[in-house]
Amino acid sequence: MTRKPIQVTEPFLPPFEEYVDYLKGIWERNWLTNQGPLVKELEEKLRCYHNLSSPVYCVANGTLGLQIALKALGVRGEIVTTPFSYVATTSCPLWEGCKVNFADIESNTLTIDPEAVEAGITPQTEAILATHVFGNPCDVEALDAIAAKHGLAVVYDAAHAFGVTYGGRSLLEYGDASMVSLHATKLMHSVEGGFVFAKDPRILKKMEWMRRFGHKGPKEFFGVAINAKLSEFHAAMGLCTLNHADLILKKRKAICDIYDQLLLGDREEAAFSVDRISDTRYQLCPIIYRATASRNYAYYPVIFESENKLLSAMRQLEGKGIFTRRYFHPALDLVHELTGKRKPCPISKNISKRILCLPLSSSIDQCEIDRICLEIKNIQGI
Repeated sequence: MTRKPIQVTEPFLPPFEEYVDYLKGIWERNWLTNQGPLVKELEEKLRCYHNLSSPVYCVANGTLGLQIALKALGVRGEIVTTPFSYVATTSCPLWEGCKVNFADIESNTLTIDPEAVEAGITPQTEAILATHVFGNPCDVEALDAIAAKHGLAVVYDAAHAFGVTYGGRSLLEYGDASMVSLHATKLMHSVEGGFVFAKDPRILKKMEWMRRFGHKGPKEFFGVAINAKLSEFHAAMGLCTLNHADLILKKRKAICDIYDQLLLGDREEAAFSVDRISDTRYQLCPIIYRATASRNYAYYPVIFESENKLLSAMRQLEGKGIFTRRYFHPALDLVHELTGKRKPCPISKNISKRILCLPLSSSIDQCEIDRICLEIKNIQGI
């Protein structure tokens, strides 16, 4: 019997009838886009889910959300950002004509290192663009303090951070603006989409009209803007998946717990060295999640001893129909051809060569996880 391939992720699909019920309403209203009732309902439910006092605004995708956040904050010059993220984190500011300076990451949390951020600030720096990696919060207090000291804006790429809290508060309440992705690969999705949030109501209002051509009524405009509206069809899927978000989260946590038990054993996080470059005590290491932060189990990354071990594991797993992803590889400071001097980011470069995301979705079962872990143990000789 041929086994079904195990993908690194599979989008959650709600019961078909649930989606059809929303579609019936769309057909009855004949309202397909332009801030329809389903978009507004989704925005309100996302606001409540994240326990925010101000609105969130949906956009067609997270990339547009990041661009709009930068525009709304008036960032035109230089930004300091992380090399360890998805390519959109740097392509967005570069697309907007900004200059990018990279700051290395912390070797345990894999989020941007505040000390490296401050060292990378120049008189031309206008903003910090940081990523909550795999939903793991940045050192938000340190970054906010640096930004206040130097008069900088802070934008968070929170693409992975749906539902995450830090210190009992929504992670979106930190910084000046945040973007959350609702792409199909995320634990809660609208097929394509995302949403933005800002604490300052003036910035929030700017982001709201910037996503819809800048309209101020049918004949007037607030200013120059673009089209980043979410359609009613996408909002319908978002509402369906949001209805199942708690169950999806519960299933993903259970899968990650099994991975932890089978691959890492009973070792405490504190037992792992914070220096992941020189740590050779363990064949597989997890990342360390920041204290007081909740987890949304968006990904299951492990760090191998070496790139050769990782590549060997990938090849053999793929031969067994198990597909993983080198998330994030290569490091972004090695992707984009940037002018000027670049400070080296050795931690990001090293980790990006050795980190691998294992299959994780709400549809995967324990037998498949057992099989994945057995294959990895055999490959690694654990």
